[in-house]
Amino acid sequence: MSLYGVLRSGVSGMTAQSNKLGTVAENIQNSSTNGYKRASTEFSSLILPSSEGAYNSGSVTSTVRYTISDQGPISYTTSATDLAVSGNGFFVVSDPKGSPYLTRAGNFVVDGKTGDLVNAAGFTLMGFKLGPDATTPSLNSLDGMVPVNLSTFGMQASASTYGTFTGNLPYGAEIGATKASSLQVYDNVGNPVKIDIALEKTSSTTWEMTINGATGSPLTHTLSFDGNGKIDAASTELPFTIPNGVGFTLDMAGMTQLAGEYSLTGTSNGNAPSAVKSAEFASDGTVYAVYEDGSRIEAYRIPLASVPSPDNLNPRAGNVYEATNRSGGYQVGFPGTVGFGSIASGALEGSNVDIGTELTAMIEAQTSYTANSKVFQTGSELLDVLMNLKR
Repeated sequence: MSLYGVLRSGVSGMTAQSNKLGTVAENIQNSSTNGYKRASTEFSSLILPSSEGAYNSGSVTSTVRYTISDQGPISYTTSATDLAVSGNGFFVVSDPKGSPYLTRAGNFVVDGKTGDLVNAAGFTLMGFKLGPDATTPSLNSLDGMVPVNLSTFGMQASASTYGTFTGNLPYGAEIGATKASSLQVYDNVGNPVKIDIALEKTSSTTWEMTINGATGSPLTHTLSFDGNGKIDAASTELPFTIPNGVGFTLDMAGMTQLAGEYSLTGTSNGNAPSAVKSAEFASDGTVYAVYEDGSRIEAYRIPLASVPSPDNLNPRAGNVYEATNRSGGYQVGFPGTVGFGSIASGALEGSNVDIGTELTAMIEAQTSYTANSKVFQTGSELLDVLMNLKR
């Protein structure tokens, strides 16, 4: 080995150890970054051919490896839009230009201007829109996804289509006895409609029901009971139409004629106009828009994406990744299906960095760097001796 080879080896070693110190520094500074994956430096030797009696010094090369496939710890928060992936898979996000990326950083919030869910790095969460006008999701690629937006639903009203009228009519009531009740329903634009119900006992086992407020009212219907006070199956349902053309069915299977007092209760589905107040995220990726009246609808389905070799993804700024030839192409699926983990709402995945491990690696790199610098210094001193021999 020539003295120049000694210098080359020392420089190569210092360069490799400085690269290791760089990854250690990156890991430590991102130890609190949600979804961050630890980087490590791996070394390999570069050997030059040597002849008998002469040794040619080689060098060491370093490569960076990311432990992207390792799960980070999950901590719980009070925000429903904080999302964590437990198991395999990544959220699909897009940058402001619409380019897709993968990430495990699920600290999403609602953008005040657009209503989109964006994370701290400004990437928008992507998903499949659900609803009667939505297309069937394609799981073969990242195509067909749209930004998950929680401000596009506005007000919602649901027409009443079904209701129940239950309770007891006194067995001992005299023929001709009457009782009034009512039921509130909603038409197709959310207007409340009051349905008045009048009951009159017409025999020992029958009551006549009169409906007012429905289209074509008054409507009459006979309730028949057997000797045990149970309602006859043939008289348990009454279909009619609510104003504005909404079909409605009133179910009276819970009516009885037993000893005791009047006890009548009416319920119906449907609701008045209501605005979205929050969103709920299911473990299978379904996003529900929750309205002020308590009703909810399926709004989006958040998929997960993966690749055959996650550790070979290419990291980009903002804690996101893109596919490479070594990682393989994107595979898309829904949370909870084969090959994919689940989504936890109100949770965040932390970095998989262990500070103790990084401090140990830093000391090792510092020691090796110092040793390589000593090799370079010694080679330089010997070269000075050689240069001074001619004087």
